[in-house]
Amino acid sequence: MTILPPFRTGNPRLERGHLRATDDLEIPFAVIEGTQPGPCLLVTAGVHGSEFCSIEAALRLSRTPPEKLKGTLVVLPILNMAGFTSRSIYVMPQDGKNLNRVFPGKADGTTSERLAHWLVANIYPQVDAYLDLHGGDLDESLVPFSLFPNGSEASLALASAFGLSIAVAAGGEGYTINAAHKIGIPGIIAEVSGNGLWDEKTVGQMTAGIERVMKHLGMISRAVAPAAQERPQVVRMWVPQAPVSGLWYSAKELSEPVTKGESLGEIRNVFGEVLATIASQEAGFILYRLTSLSVNKGEALLGVATPIAESKA
Repeated sequence: MTILPPFRTGNPRLERGHLRATDDLEIPFAVIEGTQPGPCLLVTAGVHGSEFCSIEAALRLSRTPPEKLKGTLVVLPILNMAGFTSRSIYVMPQDGKNLNRVFPGKADGTTSERLAHWLVANIYPQVDAYLDLHGGDLDESLVPFSLFPNGSEASLALASAFGLSIAVAAGGEGYTINAAHKIGIPGIIAEVSGNGLWDEKTVGQMTAGIERVMKHLGMISRAVAPAAQERPQVVRMWVPQAPVSGLWYSAKELSEPVTKGESLGEIRNVFGEVLATIASQEAGFILYRLTSLSVNKGEALLGVATPIAESKA
């Protein structure tokens, strides 16, 4: 199959299979149309192939019975299939690029760029809202949080519905949700779990968030577990990158507060000599951090979250 089934036919159905999104890339899909008309929600996972909690939640979602649904669910549970099978961290093995940095992609680009272009050109325009599920790759731990395109109130409403306690106002280019926002589609990235781990608790947390979004959109009528808060704490995030390669020794744990100028950790060589000390440029708290001992120049070390109300920017 080279194109997805139509999203709206007026007939309840569940269609699943594999789609050749590009000449050299096959991905699984599910299109589930409910018994009544309603919104079309796109759910993707496996942009990073080793974020297994998000992938398992999407796989379970792809088995949703049509009779429990209004509108249409489009689920692409493992976009980076080669990364999934090879347990790759962040990148697509075909071209070594991070899929979540190349949007809106290129029709004649590398594998990840062509996949991004296929999504933006063929899938995004047909949907009403978008959830991109993530969850801490093999080398990072995190506090559950969502990201939404800065300035998009509709996307912030999705983040509030999803129910994670922290929402990052995200900017910049290359991201799934920013590309969707540019063509008028609200969306969020949801981050749950870490270090590639998954269990019933974390998958359940992700699933509960998806259900709250579907309730928010009017796609389901049944009762859902309420979020712990009405609105998440909105923050911006600063992410220092490793200035050199070496061994990473973090001075901070998840959720720990930091002050501007405080040491976040050190990069040392194998003999313990300090190669670089990372000082925080922002006050806030640790949202995620690299858990790997080894680090390469240019890789992200931590995410320092600063509540928007406390920011002067």
